[in-house]
Amino acid sequence: MAEQANNGTSGAPGAGAAQPPFQARVVGQYIKDLSFENPNIGKLVQSPGDNPNLKLEVNVNATRVGDDLYESAIDFKANASNKSGVIYELELVYAGLFKVENVPQQALEPFLLINCPSLLFPFLRRLAADLTREGGFPPLLLDPIDFAGLYVRRQQRAAAPKAEPAPKT
Repeated sequence: MAEQANNGTSGAPGAGAAQPPFQARVVGQYIKDLSFENPNIGKLVQSPGDNPNLKLEVNVNATRVGDDLYESAIDFKANASNKSGVIYELELVYAGLFKVENVPQQALEPFLLINCPSLLFPFLRRLAADLTREGGFPPLLLDPIDFAGLYVRRQQRAAAPKAEPAPKT
């Protein structure tokens, strides 16, 4: 028995017209902001001290730049310190421009804050490793980041009711 393909249209004019396919492409990617500070190298060369405490911070943002053109950016900060003080501070914003067409509105934000950063992250990871190594330290080797988990936590924080002060009696 042969099956007939449904091309997304029905016999009635204008009924059930097929939605154009979702399309996304990377227009470009770039370092938007970069700072590497190595403020205590003199103390560290004389006395390396104990192992560093490493504090990492990752934020993701997206903005509309033009018609169907969006910028997605990963804001990354790494601060290494020990008892001698700050070892290094790395601040890096790595971004990409994405041409996004025919995406349903409810899927746009997750795409820009999950999928786009996932595409950009390997380049940010390489830059962080190269910059710390060139700064005179072992390369900072980053584990993969769960951008979907970050997005879910961001949504939960936004939906959480604001704590209201207790009424005075």
